[in-house]
Amino acid sequence: MKLYLAPHIAFLALMFFLPVCVHAADAEAETSGVSGEDLTAASERIRQTGVQMREDLKHARARLEAQKAREEAERVRQEAEQARQEAERKQQQELERQQALKEKQHRDAQLAAQEQVRKEAAARVEQAERQRQEALRAKQLEAARLAEAKANAAAALKAARQSVGVRAFGDDQQIAQAAAKARAAEALRKARMSAGEQAF
Repeated sequence: MKLYLAPHIAFLALMFFLPVCVHAADAEAETSGVSGEDLTAASERIRQTGVQMREDLKHARARLEAQKAREEAERVRQEAEQARQEAERKQQQELERQQALKEKQHRDAQLAAQEQVRKEAAARVEQAERQRQEALRAKQLEAARLAEAKANAAAALKAARQSVGVRAFGDDQQIAQAAAKARAAEALRKARMSAGEQAF
């Protein structure tokens, strides 16, 4: 700003003192006998000095405007650089946020899959245990019915033998024993068949 005002002040001062100088020169010429050529030469020098000052003022103004333009361009460049850095920072933050979100979703999906596998495995174990218990109960039931059938067959055989009597001889005794065995076998077969149907 000082560089900008200095030529103005100098020019205004020159313009102010120029008439005074000319008038003083005229008066001095009249009193001292200075020739008109000297006054003309002095006036020309003063005019050239004014022209030079105006040129200097113009150049100073141009330099000031150029300096302002450079400073403005630098300010714009710095602002653009700051804006670019801020945009890059925000973009990096957004990328990091999205990456963290993806990783969290991946972890959640893995945990959910592991939990599903665990539940399915537990369900299969539970089903296998239930089937084993059912098979064991069916086997126990079949064994109990088979034992009952054997007991019934033995009782039938015993009853048949008793019905024949201790005095039975020959063919009648053999026929009675055969009939008793047949009835016992039939009872055992029916008991086994009944036990087999219950098992299924």
